[in-house]
Amino acid sequence: MDREKTIVKTSVIGIVANVFLASFKAVIGILANSIAITMDAVNNLSDVLSSVITIIGTKLAAKAPDKKHPLGHGRIEYLTAMIIAVIILYAGFAALIECAKKVIHPKTPSYAAIQLIIIAVAVLVKIILGTYVKKTGEKVKSDSLAASGKDALFDAIISSATLVAALIFMLTGLSLESYLGIIISVMIIKSGFEILGDTFSELLGKRIDSEMSRQVKDLVCTFPEVKGAYDLVLHNYGPDRLVGSLHVEVPADMTVKELDKLQRSITEKVLIETGVILTGVSVYAINDGDEESMAIEKKVREVAAKYPEVLEIHGFSFDRSEKRYLFDVIVDYDNKNRKEIYDKIIAELNEAYPQYQACATLDVDMSD
Repeated sequence: MDREKTIVKTSVIGIVANVFLASFKAVIGILANSIAITMDAVNNLSDVLSSVITIIGTKLAAKAPDKKHPLGHGRIEYLTAMIIAVIILYAGFAALIECAKKVIHPKTPSYAAIQLIIIAVAVLVKIILGTYVKKTGEKVKSDSLAASGKDALFDAIISSATLVAALIFMLTGLSLESYLGIIISVMIIKSGFEILGDTFSELLGKRIDSEMSRQVKDLVCTFPEVKGAYDLVLHNYGPDRLVGSLHVEVPADMTVKELDKLQRSITEKVLIETGVILTGVSVYAINDGDEESMAIEKKVREVAAKYPEVLEIHGFSFDRSEKRYLFDVIVDYDNKNRKEIYDKIIAELNEAYPQYQACATLDVDMSD
């Protein structure tokens, strides 16, 4: 079953389950005069809306590329995840306000055994449904589906707390549901902000997944001509569409024809095995064995090794005619003095080889 059908099928299952749960809880909440159960029913209806939005977003995201959007419409799924996050936040704040009102003006609830049994069944259903939807969303890389699943699991927590509050009231006469409702509302709001933050991160350009990065680089390095793969940049145009480029180190004596064949082979293999579209494969010519060049490269690596913040040195090239040597240096983003470390490396190298100019690029730590 393809990705779109899986998402739609899972969402429809969620809609059916939540409609039934909302109906039962609404009736029980009204009969028991329980604000917690009634708000729980409303939250189930918000889940129905989330599932509908997920289906609509998936259908729109699956539209074929066109002239205005040549890389497809996949990012629509991130927008639907944002909408779902807003719905979760609305439900959380609405529940918080209602629970706060009940704390100020409390009403005595009344519960029956059959009502508690139904709530217990609803908890079980929500745990099963939430786990299924969340895992499916993660499997097919659907943020909106995963968000719906996470919301369903929070519903299970809400219902569990309501059940506990009801049992405490029946045994002791102490009504805690409004206070528990406030705590749960805060948890829902926190979840909404987390989902919203994750979606914003995707739209802003999140760091490449480590597993995907290593998989692409390992595949590229299976070609005997490739001695190293660096600077992998991937742009996310939807959960199933990654487009980017990278650099490879190759022997300096390769012809343009050989490089062309290698580049085509790399892009084809990466696309077939990972689905990643490489629009550009740039090259670094490997040190050709000149003794002076090798000595300078060794010195560059020795100097860089003094700084734990330096993650990598690559792309070394020695140009005697221009009296300079070039390389890229990657300094960890966690270090706030990246430029300072870069300047120290350049200064030490210029002192060691005053006859040549050290030309280094402070490279971006784009991927693992």
